[in-house]
Amino acid sequence: MSWIFVAVSAYFLGAFAVLMDKFLLGSKRISSPQVYTFYVGIFGLGAFLFAPFGFDVPSAWQIAISLISGAVYIGGIFALNLSINKAEASRVTPVVFSVVPIATYLISFVFNDEKLTVIQLGGVALLIFGGLLISFDLPLKLNKRKFFVGFYFSCLAGVLLAISYVMFKMVYVEQTFLNGFMWTRVGGFVAALLLLIVPTWRKAIFKSFSHAKKPSKEHIGTGGIFIANKILGGTSSILLNKAFQLGSVTLVNSMVSLQYVFVLILVAIAAKKHPKVFEEKLLFWDWAQKVVAILIIAVGMVLISR
Repeated sequence: MSWIFVAVSAYFLGAFAVLMDKFLLGSKRISSPQVYTFYVGIFGLGAFLFAPFGFDVPSAWQIAISLISGAVYIGGIFALNLSINKAEASRVTPVVFSVVPIATYLISFVFNDEKLTVIQLGGVALLIFGGLLISFDLPLKLNKRKFFVGFYFSCLAGVLLAISYVMFKMVYVEQTFLNGFMWTRVGGFVAALLLLIVPTWRKAIFKSFSHAKKPSKEHIGTGGIFIANKILGGTSSILLNKAFQLGSVTLVNSMVSLQYVFVLILVAIAAKKHPKVFEEKLLFWDWAQKVVAILIIAVGMVLISR
């Protein structure tokens, strides 16, 4: 199975997950990014549904790497949720996942001695440039804010996700895919529990439990959307991790620019029905800028696949 096909499928499903993340947070159906991240970490244990197909206890070193990578991943998801809660999804996503391939390549180059051809490096550069081009308002002006609200959280999310992805690759070198995936989800579960240490976050999370005991129609609807979202996100995560196992972590991450395209299309459709939630700019020049960025991304895709 080609890692490119697996990665494209992962990013297509991931785009739907991002759209639903923004809907749940932007519409305040889920009170805060902290509550949302907590449930993401808890529901990660659903990976153990695959336990009958192959679960074992690896070495202590592999357990440590698996748990740390899963915890760092949840940290990245938390930062991503914070940025999505503050800004447009079609701006947050490109910044986060433009940082990811840069950080991934640097980390992999230092620790894993990963080498790419000149053509592939050119493709990565185009994918990153295309992703950033989507993110900023043009022309840039000195007397105006250059970065959107949530930009720095987006960069932090990119760095944390990159670290987790490189560590995932280390896990899959030593363990079977399913076993490694399950152990990393345990790390995410532990990280979610750590959110309870902060009093205000703990209060918000415990308050969300009361809604589960006496759910209104809106809460039931929110729960259904959340579960559907986690199924999509979980499937996307499984496919992405499989792509890491099959191919280069740097190349797989650089392909995330495809997700920008999917998010852009989906958000443009959703913004017509829920303009207050998505708050997207749909003017002619905004579209022109994003179309040019998509063309640059397409060229980058061709180069990295050579």
